[in-house]
Amino acid sequence: MVTTKRLIIKPLTLQQLQKYTLTDGSLEEEFQTHYIPRTITYELQEAVEQTIIPKINDSKTNYLYTTLWVIIAADSNHLIGDLCFIGEPNAAEEIEIGYGIYESFRKKGYMKEAINGMIQWASAQHQVKSIVAHTTKIDQASFILLQKNNFVKIDELEFLYKWQLILEKQT
Repeated sequence: MVTTKRLIIKPLTLQQLQKYTLTDGSLEEEFQTHYIPRTITYELQEAVEQTIIPKINDSKTNYLYTTLWVIIAADSNHLIGDLCFIGEPNAAEEIEIGYGIYESFRKKGYMKEAINGMIQWASAQHQVKSIVAHTTKIDQASFILLQKNNFVKIDELEFLYKWQLILEKQT
């Protein structure tokens, strides 16, 4: 679990991931948070079923690098978004981050704070030297969010930008 000034960020177990995908309030009940109806995009549902759950079931992987982490606003006790690392550190000791915040909680600084919390967590992991992220070329909000967390654009693909943050290691 990661905590910041306003947030609690929790990694989901296999059973919690299954509740997350139901979107029926069962996960909120387990976490004793307020339930606000939410939806899951087709892409996220597919990622959970095809990538995240199989990796969590693999005893050779560290599930913290493959599961969804839910973001809870401490003051209102609501689930407000989620993020994940897309796999364990690669040969270059980098991990990729993905994130999303529910629409009614946007433009309040929550995702900037959540990403910063996960940067602090990653900085404490000895096998991680950098974090990368990909954004579509039209996602201005993500550009700003990554720049506010000191990511630098390092590559341009046909439809995407690649961003990187070199971590300052905690001792």
